[in-house]
Amino acid sequence: MVGCQECRAEEEMGDIYTPKLSHKTLTAPAPFADETSCQCQAPHEKLTIAQARLGTPVDRPVRVYADGIFDLFHSGHARALMQAKTLFPNSYLLVGVCSDDLTHKFKGFTVMNETERYEALRHCRYVDEVIRDAPWTLTPEFLEKHKIDFVAHDDIPYSSAGSDDVYKHIKEAGMFVPTQRTEGISTSDIITRIVRDYDVYARRNLQRGYTAKELNVSFINEKKYRFQNQVDKMKEKVKNVEEKSKEFVYKVEEKSHDLIQKWEEKSREFIGNFLELFGPDGAWKQMFQERSGRMLQALSPRQSPTSSPTRGRSPSRSPSPTFPWLPNKTSPPSSPKAASASISSMSEGDEDEK
Repeated sequence: MVGCQECRAEEEMGDIYTPKLSHKTLTAPAPFADETSCQCQAPHEKLTIAQARLGTPVDRPVRVYADGIFDLFHSGHARALMQAKTLFPNSYLLVGVCSDDLTHKFKGFTVMNETERYEALRHCRYVDEVIRDAPWTLTPEFLEKHKIDFVAHDDIPYSSAGSDDVYKHIKEAGMFVPTQRTEGISTSDIITRIVRDYDVYARRNLQRGYTAKELNVSFINEKKYRFQNQVDKMKEKVKNVEEKSKEFVYKVEEKSHDLIQKWEEKSREFIGNFLELFGPDGAWKQMFQERSGRMLQALSPRQSPTSSPTRGRSPSRSPSPTFPWLPNKTSPPSSPKAASASISSMSEGDEDEK
């Protein structure tokens, strides 16, 4: 049995089979092999690797098979399928996925169940068809049923199910095409990370609303994880406060620098204005000198005019009256004794009048 897409291409599209297939692969999930209802009657001749690499007719793609568990489907799986898809110019990639029962028996427990793993493969862009419940060891009947030309897998011997290499007979038949593993990524590596950092992921899921029962976490561990979450929140708050404080200090430093610059500019301006006003040649000194001159001019007696019309005459002076009890203003006492004698004479005169 082959894919329904091949039969439709031969019956309806003829020589444009590959564009039709490519378009469907990119716009819809890959079909399951056991859900295709049509049987392909086209002859399926045996191909060598050299013939396949030279290219085949459009209606005769090289059918490449790749199988695996594909648990926690990751980029390493996708790159292996990409290599299998691009081994030959015209290829049709079938991917076999082993069931849960078979995987648990020969390899161990999986994180994803078989349905999840099937769906993951169906939505990979390189996959043309998915075979569910694929066999652990490939048999001639299985190869004939799906018209498989070549099997793609990495070249490392895969010891399992009592065999040193489950692909040994495929290699001997000349049907094995090796692919390269992607270093640094594998399902085992991902599970190891989760187990190593179990507490981190348990706390993470508790924060996201999962219950301790769903996480299979004991009551004590639940309280411990929740307490650690609170501590981490406090640390985060402290860290945010520190960052904001640093930012605030930086802004204050910038503003203080600006203020200092402005203060220096203003102080220079103030000093300049002060010197202009109060300096040796300042405006204040000039104003003080002007006002002092005006005050002196106002206080000093006015001198008689030098040119007067009556200066040539000698006016007759009227005799000033004399008062015997008053001292002579024109002749001040020559000594203190004379001054006291004149005062006593003035007092005697007053008594006689009385």
